[in-house]
Amino acid sequence: MKKQQVTGLYLVLLVLCCTIIQAFSQTPAASPKPAPKAAASPPKATTKKAPSPKPLVPTLPQSPDSSDAAPDDITKILKKAKIFNVLIRLMKTTEIMNNINSQLITAKTGGITILAPDDDAFSNLKAGFLNSLDEKQKIELVQFHILPEFVASNNFDSLANPVQTVAGKDPERLPLNVNALGNSVNISTGVVNASVVGVVYSDNKLAIYKVDKVLLPLDFFQKAKPPALAPTALAKAPKAAKENTAADDQDGDATPADQQKSAAVINGKPLVSVAIASLVVVPMMMWS
Repeated sequence: MKKQQVTGLYLVLLVLCCTIIQAFSQTPAASPKPAPKAAASPPKATTKKAPSPKPLVPTLPQSPDSSDAAPDDITKILKKAKIFNVLIRLMKTTEIMNNINSQLITAKTGGITILAPDDDAFSNLKAGFLNSLDEKQKIELVQFHILPEFVASNNFDSLANPVQTVAGKDPERLPLNVNALGNSVNISTGVVNASVVGVVYSDNKLAIYKVDKVLLPLDFFQKAKPPALAPTALAKAPKAAKENTAADDQDGDATPADQQKSAAVINGKPLVSVAIASLVVVPMMMWS
């Protein structure tokens, strides 16, 4: 009897355990709470940079990079472009190359702009033109291509004409006028009309631009004025005129007797030989 009771109790407990286990397996597991959303950060304000002014002069494809060439060595810059051999030779023979390099090293402000004609521009000059120039004219020719200030490629329209060059600012002898219109920059010297073709090199102190013609100064073709007469010569001229007038007055006041005397003179010599001949011939005719 006791065994039956124990067995029945055991069965009841077993059924109860199964029921409890089944109940727990059917209840859904609590889902984890979602992580709290991070507070949305305000959108960053994007500042648009103002577009830089468009350059009036394009950069040449053979131009050296400003990081590759030192601004205080113009020879290296021009040689790397490979089209300025004549200009390099002129700048060296006139010693202007050394002066510019020294100025770029020591100058803290300002700058230099070089208007560089290429070899083709020099070849278009009249044959023998460069050789016909003396040393002073060669120096002036090179200086006429250099501006004593830095001009950015988008600032040509801000220059005031006539533009000053290292050769000087004389509108009668050395006029240099720059006209920037649209995307073109034209230069006039009174002899040559040239155009700025492109940028060879540019940083914050040195700018080199290629021009398609050699900029010839006007004074190379001006005729020298004749020297003025000395004041003493001008002072003596009225006196000579007075003497001529006095001589004319004396001729007008001559008496008939004076006129007869003057008639007996030919080329300033009296007719003495004629009188002597008449004295010899007349008695011979009477005796005959």
